[in-house]
Amino acid sequence: MASRKRPYSILKNNEQGDNDAATTTKRNNGIKYFLLKSEPDEYSITNLQQDKAEEWDGIRNYQARNFLRTMEVGDRAFFYHSKTKLAGIVGTCRIARVAQPDASACDPKSDYYDPKCGTTPDNNKWSSVLIEYEQTFPVVLTLKEIKKAAENDPEGLIAKLPLLKQSRLSVVPLTRDQWNELMKMIETKKEAEM
Repeated sequence: MASRKRPYSILKNNEQGDNDAATTTKRNNGIKYFLLKSEPDEYSITNLQQDKAEEWDGIRNYQARNFLRTMEVGDRAFFYHSKTKLAGIVGTCRIARVAQPDASACDPKSDYYDPKCGTTPDNNKWSSVLIEYEQTFPVVLTLKEIKKAAENDPEGLIAKLPLLKQSRLSVVPLTRDQWNELMKMIETKKEAEM
């Protein structure tokens, strides 16, 4: 998850750290889909809207890091507020730069400092991407609503969401069909509340 006003990484794009095999998500029409979680008191969709673009750094889980490494420019992601009273999907963003070494891992002043990294990028095994703001939804598709949809159709697309299966990960891939289904749920909720 990104921290408020962290400067963009200055490392070169070709410095990739170690080369664990990244889990890939199915490509559809050249675009992959993801869900990114952030605690809104740390960095919210409103912060992203104001900043226009932000480094998505501080990820210290190997599987989530590997998902970051599969991202390409133009891929899309839901922005999800976690650990809040109204946890859920609040908007979307677009991937603006592919993964590069996460400079916050080598910065002793960072909340995400990794002592194993030291201060040299050569030991940096963590990655970050640059995201750009797309939109804020007028409604929040809550975790409770997502779970209810999964319970109502245990074999459906929503029930298979990594958000529900791997809830501790802050970065998860989605299929295009899952993306579209979540967008439909958001649209339905928006229409119901207007």
